[in-house]
Amino acid sequence: MLKFRYSEYEFECGTDEAGRGCLAGPVTAAAVIGPLRFGQENEANLIEKYFELLNDSKQLSEKVRFELRPFIEETAISFAVTHIYNVEIDEINILNASMKAMQESILKLKTIPNYIIVDGNRPLNGKLGMIQKNGKIFTPKETELLKSIPSTSIIKGDSKYVSIAAASVLAKTYRDEFMNLIHEEFPMYNWKQNKGYPTKEHREAIAKYGTTKYHRMTFKLLPDQLKLDL
Repeated sequence: MLKFRYSEYEFECGTDEAGRGCLAGPVTAAAVIGPLRFGQENEANLIEKYFELLNDSKQLSEKVRFELRPFIEETAISFAVTHIYNVEIDEINILNASMKAMQESILKLKTIPNYIIVDGNRPLNGKLGMIQKNGKIFTPKETELLKSIPSTSIIKGDSKYVSIAAASVLAKTYRDEFMNLIHEEFPMYNWKQNKGYPTKEHREAIAKYGTTKYHRMTFKLLPDQLKLDL
């Protein structure tokens, strides 16, 4: 059963990412504070709906995820979403890009969290203020703020805590929207269906049509037996 809290802090934030293993498109992260209070009139129904539907977004259907998104956004104290695009992923690597997407989302929150829970097994502030040519460069003030907030990494946290599960849903739906949009530009890769993941169909399309401006060029786009002319 999902738990609402990990810490005793008032503004606890959960964060998660989506698209880390894809061959194309951004890695997308979300941060969510709350919900802490629903109001007496709707509290029971809202909590019931959360526990009934909200879970690790990978375990939910696309339809359910998009049904949950406005509910999450309406009840959260604060939420934010960040895309880190493929050019920057290639520049700083996918691990740093995933971490940075979560950090940027936290900085975008209207309410500053005083505790952060992160899906996974890596500390959120392991790498801060990375200098690069593309994307956001953290200011010293932003870096210090991120360092000052205590955080805990929770393995499979998206199936244990509401705020991480909510962040998982937001990250997944916003990324899926982006992939559906660029599918219209390059329909031969069928990103509307595979969302950029390394499916057989996606790799066969890369072998046939080559790469696009959305592909991650530092990733292994094709199996060893197939070569890509670049």
